[in-house]
Amino acid sequence: MTQKIFNSILLTVIVTNIVTVILVDVLNDDNITHIGIFVIAVLIGIVSALRMSRKITRPLVEVNPDNPKINYSEINPLINKIRIQKGKICRQSNEVKSGREQLSLITENMSEGIVIADPKTNILSCNTGALKLFGAEDVRTGDSIYLLNNSENFRHCIQNAMGGRNSTCILKTSGGDREIIASPSNTTDTVNGIVVFILDVTERQQLETMRREFTSNVSHELKTPLTTIYGISDMLVNGIVRPEDVGQFGQNIRSEAERLIILINDIVSLSKLDENSVPRDDTGTDLYNIAEEVIDRLRHSADERNIKLSLTGEHIELTGNRTVLDEIIYNLCDNAIKYNKDSGHVDIKISHIPTKILITVSDDGMGIPPEHINRIFERFYRVDKSHSRQIKGTGLGLSIVKHGVMYHNGNIRVESTVGKGSVFIVEFPIEKR
Repeated sequence: MTQKIFNSILLTVIVTNIVTVILVDVLNDDNITHIGIFVIAVLIGIVSALRMSRKITRPLVEVNPDNPKINYSEINPLINKIRIQKGKICRQSNEVKSGREQLSLITENMSEGIVIADPKTNILSCNTGALKLFGAEDVRTGDSIYLLNNSENFRHCIQNAMGGRNSTCILKTSGGDREIIASPSNTTDTVNGIVVFILDVTERQQLETMRREFTSNVSHELKTPLTTIYGISDMLVNGIVRPEDVGQFGQNIRSEAERLIILINDIVSLSKLDENSVPRDDTGTDLYNIAEEVIDRLRHSADERNIKLSLTGEHIELTGNRTVLDEIIYNLCDNAIKYNKDSGHVDIKISHIPTKILITVSDDGMGIPPEHINRIFERFYRVDKSHSRQIKGTGLGLSIVKHGVMYHNGNIRVESTVGKGSVFIVEFPIEKR
């Protein structure tokens, strides 16, 4: 390139000398020919300079930016720097692309929702989880965040975040309960946008409702017998009770105390099953023998209402906790007696099929309406609340049954017809040996 530059300079000097000579002649001679020669010389100089400049710059213009190569040794250091800088830019671009793809892969596979919005509350990014949780699959990037949800609580939460304050709220949607956590993105004192997390808290809210109901029910169930015991005791202390009635009042105190003990024992059993703190037992337990023992304990209750208890099936061993298995069979049979009709029948059967052990307890009592079947295993839930006080019990029996069955990796199902009776079927998997 040095030689080409030198030639260009030399050409320019020659043209300049020619022009100078012509100018001198023109100034000293009025010959029109000299003027023409001057003009031609100038044009030749311009054309030559343009062609030369194009020839010199063409390799620079036509250089490939993806693979810069040029024969000008003077420019090679610059080309090398461009090549190195291009490599750095490509690596950084690949890292950014890889990070973006990884982030997208993570967020798109999250069940939780993530939404990023600009200061104008327009959506910059929104994963599939957020669209599903809000039930707003048609919302796209660039839309207003309020298209996800237009409730007053959601607006208030977003506006607080836009004002620079962390904000949370619970939304009730058709798909369930959603917890919204909105946080501002700040630089110094300026809010550049917000990040919104959406969590499905339907189950948590249901558990919280159940907890409150359980606490309320337990308080009520404990308060009723305690109030009776306190009232009778107060009458006895103050000498209000006639001597001939003392025995009856003492019997009432004993009955209410027994009710308290049973309730507390049921609560303790349920708590242990909830916390999975019941000790594991790897010994085999004969379910038929347990059923026989349960029938003996419930015989008196059944005879009071002339209810016949029958046991059929075979001796089958199940590896599990004997106490829990006893509670399962006892509570199912106890319920079948309580909610049966006078002179009814309760049939217990222990059997098996190739893959499962079955415990079947059936009765011909009042039955369960279809709308209540899915709730009978809830704690303190009663199908007929108007007769709940007439039927003795804590309201925890079937809940203990359900948790006990789950504790042994089993399943329980119910078949019932109002006025004709119910069938409870417990299934335990047969362990492969």
